[in-house]
Amino acid sequence: MNSSRNYLTLYESGVLDERIRILDTLLSRCSLCPWECRINRREGEKGICQAGHELTIAKSIPHFGEEPVLTGKDGSGTIFFTHCNLQCQFCQNYQISQQHLGYPVSLEQLALEMISLQQRGCHNINFVSPTHFLPMIIKSLKIAISRGLTLPLVYNSNGYEKAETIKLLEGIIDIYLPDAKYGDERWALELSHAQQYIRYNLTALQEMYRQVGPLKINEEGIAERGLIIRHLVLPHNLSGTEKVLRMIKEHIGTGVHISLMGQYFPTHRAHEREQINRKLTPKEYQKYINLLDYYGFEEGWCQEPDDIREEFVPDFTKQAKWN
Repeated sequence: MNSSRNYLTLYESGVLDERIRILDTLLSRCSLCPWECRINRREGEKGICQAGHELTIAKSIPHFGEEPVLTGKDGSGTIFFTHCNLQCQFCQNYQISQQHLGYPVSLEQLALEMISLQQRGCHNINFVSPTHFLPMIIKSLKIAISRGLTLPLVYNSNGYEKAETIKLLEGIIDIYLPDAKYGDERWALELSHAQQYIRYNLTALQEMYRQVGPLKINEEGIAERGLIIRHLVLPHNLSGTEKVLRMIKEHIGTGVHISLMGQYFPTHRAHEREQINRKLTPKEYQKYINLLDYYGFEEGWCQEPDDIREEFVPDFTKQAKWN
């Protein structure tokens, strides 16, 4: 085993079993995320996210659309989980997050898929929207470790998280990849139906940074550990980009890597709102690139709006089975 992975140490010491036990108890009165629906998912009850007791997946692929330090030359081993605890009107993954496209898999199947992605040369295992399935994922991780998994684990999240839940992942997750979606609670509620998004988001980001610190990149240019914060710029500044950058600077620091995304494309229900029914303009996006310099952020990535085309929006109906 590769002893450099903290999750291997937790596995060998039995601590991973204790984390699994704690996470599993949360399903009886589900409180994994800020909604705290308190429903019994063990009995099939469903809350805001509509996830029950069955682990559901939409796609598993070597993914080349993530940040360069995650994709490298062989891709990020990305597993897309069905359902989401937000209801973003502009979600590009709405087919799986809100229309619930996907199919059930066993813990053993998920573990074998992690191993398959490792064997295919992927640089990491990237869990997309994992929060509502955490007890199942960590159980499956235990199986994958027993079969030889050694890759870094990426927690790819919308950022609407409870710090208490994130604490249970200490030593398990190597790279946190959360969103910081909003700087204004009004738009968090109106566009994503998220209550107190900023409060929950900030405390989660702080806990993630406490655990893994700034990004560590190996000699091959691949991330091994650390925090990357994503922020999608919305038209008309509905994302409150300057407030988000100021918040990160004041509460986490400017040493963190920022992925400032200009890829916004109106999809799902975005056409219903005049404010978000168009792409960003280059001038609009450049304003926020300049803010990165103004607030002292030197590490991260930017993305030009002109590079974004409609065909970049994923269509999960084209492949609903394992790749």
